[in-house]
Amino acid sequence: MKKFIILSAAVMTVASAYLFAPHTKLVIAQEDVIELDFWSFWGSEPRRNFIEQIVEDFNRSQAEIHVTHTFLPWGDIWTKNLASIAAGDPADVIINDINSTRQRAQKNQNTNLAEFIAQEEADFAEQYYPHLWEATVYEGNNYAIPFNTDTRILFYNKDMFEEVGLDPEQPPTTWEELKEMAQQLDVIDGNRYERLGYIPRYGIQGDVYYMNATGHGFWDFENNQPIINDPKGVEILDWVMDFEQDYGSDNLTAFTAEFGNQQADPFMSGKIAMMVKEATHYSQIAAFAPDLNFGVAELPEFQDGYGHTSWGGGFVAEIPYGAEHPEASWEFIKYLTGVEAQEYWAVNNFDNVAHIQASQNAFENEGMTEKGLEVYQVAVDNLAQTILTPVPLELPDILSIVNPEFDLIYLGQKTPQEALENAQQMAEQQMMPLH
Repeated sequence: MKKFIILSAAVMTVASAYLFAPHTKLVIAQEDVIELDFWSFWGSEPRRNFIEQIVEDFNRSQAEIHVTHTFLPWGDIWTKNLASIAAGDPADVIINDINSTRQRAQKNQNTNLAEFIAQEEADFAEQYYPHLWEATVYEGNNYAIPFNTDTRILFYNKDMFEEVGLDPEQPPTTWEELKEMAQQLDVIDGNRYERLGYIPRYGIQGDVYYMNATGHGFWDFENNQPIINDPKGVEILDWVMDFEQDYGSDNLTAFTAEFGNQQADPFMSGKIAMMVKEATHYSQIAAFAPDLNFGVAELPEFQDGYGHTSWGGGFVAEIPYGAEHPEASWEFIKYLTGVEAQEYWAVNNFDNVAHIQASQNAFENEGMTEKGLEVYQVAVDNLAQTILTPVPLELPDILSIVNPEFDLIYLGQKTPQEALENAQQMAEQQMMPLH
């Protein structure tokens, strides 16, 4: 990653004076440097190293602003952010959830960036993937800049495909085709499963299947109303539950009880032949199963014409409301979400970054392996059919309505139709007017 050092005129003057006074200690007036506190939840290795490298590069690129990275654990960072805003002493820049950006804007918890964006080139917004940019807009103004996102794709074991006579270059294109392949890939010893072709709710849950079949989340933003009881959603959830019943809940529970993380990952250890995961799961495979012969593909569709919709989340860089130096914070955000830092983050984290050019540059970066490029290509292409699910301002607790109903489906206490209809009714009853 390129590193730049730019000395201001004031620093050059002090440095010149030092040359003529060799016994005088060089001191740079700290009051001329704006100190910024940058909060993120990236504390584990190696992500903490990567984000702190970006911070260091920014600090070395100019002499007017100095940024310090503060790590706060997942969960703690959100509560401390709100508390600090209320106390009038927030961070200067924070990494926050993309899907709740509008909600924070409505509650006056982040800074309107319109005046800063207006000072940039007219095509500033076009640098970022449109669906990510749109998620940061509230009442016509942006309140954050997209940093990264993710997408779910299908991973499959090519050796296992070949072992049972399936074409390793032809992954399933529909969920029913996936089920048929999974049954061929199952390995059973008596009453015990030694290997499963696919586990319906390993990697994703019913909500992602719902979005895959319907092409949308639980809220219609154009008409500002819940759309939970979609017949296509009922269809695919019926399919998921029927698939699980074919295996038997007790068998699945016993089989999945052995699953763990990293080295014990069931896909990497050969316990399952296919799974749906974030594309970034490749970084785990590269670290712990580098010789695994696998392929990747878009999510299957439920029926022809339903589409291969996937779901993604992501994070933004924003200035908490009341930050002391918003102009300096903006300069750091521009760097953090600019092409150089974004390319560095994409290659080193194997992450879907928000900056389009940086995402494309990653394909030409020598840090990408051949297999990494294959997975990254599918991930980037998949963004075109990946949806976000922003928090609806009229019903910010929509998931607290939907998720318990999904749980009742999984427990066999409600049919998908009963659960989705009940969630729809409750959502309609609890909607709040915006004004």
